Amino acid sequence: MKRILPLSLILIAALFLAACGSARSENTADLYIGGAPAAPESIMPMATAGVYDQVTTANDGSGVAAAQVERLVIQNADLAIVVSDVEGRMKDIQIMAQQMGGFVVSSNLYQGYTSDYIEVPEAQIVIRVPSEKLEDALNQIKKDIVEVQNETRTGQDVTAEYVDLKSRLKNLEAAEAQLDEILKNATDTEDVVSIFNQLVYYREQIELVKGQIKYYEEAAALSAISVRIVAEETIQPLVIGKWEPKGVALEAVQDLIDFLKGFVEFLIRFVIYTLPVWIIISIPLYLVFIGLRALFRKMRGPKVKKDETPVEKK
Repeated sequence: MKRILPLSLILIAALFLAACGSARSENTADLYIGGAPAAPESIMPMATAGVYDQVTTANDGSGVAAAQVERLVIQNADLAIVVSDVEGRMKDIQIMAQQMGGFVVSSNLYQGYTSDYIEVPEAQIVIRVPSEKLEDALNQIKKDIVEVQNETRTGQDVTAEYVDLKSRLKNLEAAEAQLDEILKNATDTEDVVSIFNQLVYYREQIELVKGQIKYYEEAAALSAISVRIVAEETIQPLVIGKWEPKGVALEAVQDLIDFLKGFVEFLIRFVIYTLPVWIIISIPLYLVFIGLRALFRKMRGPKVKKDETPVEKK
């Protein structure tokens, strides 16, 4: 009985130490904020525990915040229009974007070609307008045009990502404030350097998160519209005499004309460029071949005659 009592005490002490070690590992795991490790334990006094409790509470409530926040949707549009005046329509779109409180992201005026290889102007312009005016902007862009070749509208709901970033920013700022307080009270040089490095890291993360939040807010507030402006001449129907083929007949006739054009261009290029080049290259090669053949025959001649000398009979 006396032996059992000490053994029981030893067993209870071992279980108690194991439980403490498990609790310590769990507390250490809680010190990770926003996917980044917190400052080492050696430089963090017990006062920091309150900050991490607040952080955990903020993370636990992120789902509720996501449900309460207003939806954040990024809306964009992409369309191609056919107009009679490409340059004039591009200027009109630029003026419209500025009047709506938006701006021009990029614009490019260049030369395109019709099926008859006639140069015509084309343009590509990207603008941003307030998202609530997107429908009005599209209507103005499509006003008094020849036709709309294609139109695509897209929407991306980034509410969850936005709420997550806001929650992460709050956690990072709380950790930064706590580390700043610790730095003010630190006296040991090694601790000061370690805390300062942690502050630099958290401040970098705060700036990154703020940049992402700003991007989402601006992208949702201002919709992007990409417009390709095509000249009316590029879609003019093919006319043969007074006959205007349509549908499959138009495509077949156009393909035939394109083939004949390509074939004639090939013949012209072959006669004017390819054939003379081959002739210029072939003549020297042929002369070299004839010279080598004559030299080879000259070298073989005496040997053949020697071999053909008749053997005298005894």
